[in-house]
Amino acid sequence: MVFPPPRTHPPEDGGAPRHVWRRGRWTVLSLPLIGFLLIPLVALLVRTSPAALGENLGQPEVTQAIVLSLKTSLLATLATVLLGTPVALLMARRQFRFRRALDTLIDLPMVLPPAVAGVALLMAFGRGGLIGSVLADWGLQVTFTPVAVVMAQAFVAAPLYVRSAIIGFSGIEPELEDAALLDGASTWQVVRYVTLPLARSALIGGAVLTWARALGEFGATIIFAGNLPGRTQTMPLAIYIGFELDLGMALTLSAILMGISFVALILIRYFLL
Repeated sequence: MVFPPPRTHPPEDGGAPRHVWRRGRWTVLSLPLIGFLLIPLVALLVRTSPAALGENLGQPEVTQAIVLSLKTSLLATLATVLLGTPVALLMARRQFRFRRALDTLIDLPMVLPPAVAGVALLMAFGRGGLIGSVLADWGLQVTFTPVAVVMAQAFVAAPLYVRSAIIGFSGIEPELEDAALLDGASTWQVVRYVTLPLARSALIGGAVLTWARALGEFGATIIFAGNLPGRTQTMPLAIYIGFELDLGMALTLSAILMGISFVALILIRYFLL
């Protein structure tokens, strides 16, 4: 095979030759996907007038769904941060036998269909499930309660925080932690005063992304927690019912979720970039 001679004079901008990347054809080829992503969002905003938005926000069903979604998603995020941070530290700092298996397990909920996640939670924590049957003997029920909503949200959203935290912890030079240990700091002091502050941007960005994902969770929630107004009906579930009963309510909640998602993405870019 004959290879072309090396280029001795790179382009002035340090990138690819201008005649390849600065033609209008790439702009034209990009327009279909950009339009496909943009047009539905614009259509949603056009159909949701400010007057209708204010009127629908006064409905009890909408208020209950918003309050429940905010409470459960925040609790799911808090639980994920508390339980996921040690896992991320373990993955970032230790090499052990089944590390790849654990790494795969962490990412698995992100690729599972939400309905499968809901069925799996039901088989584990339902009244006849592996753990749910034991809880039932103690008079405790998880399914079709706000607790089930939090569990479903945390199950599908937790990998986003853990993955971001692993990246943040892995980017810290171990010498900084070793220096703190040599100065007499305990392991917990190193984690609190060195590791966590240095990984703060990644942790906050991962928590925001986890919260936004938990707020929009639908499939696992409707199977594991049900769709009970005022009890387990979150905003995505209310949108689903709204298409059958009240389209205006569905549009209002959709616009609110889209706005929250937009703000979440801005915050993530602020903390991670």
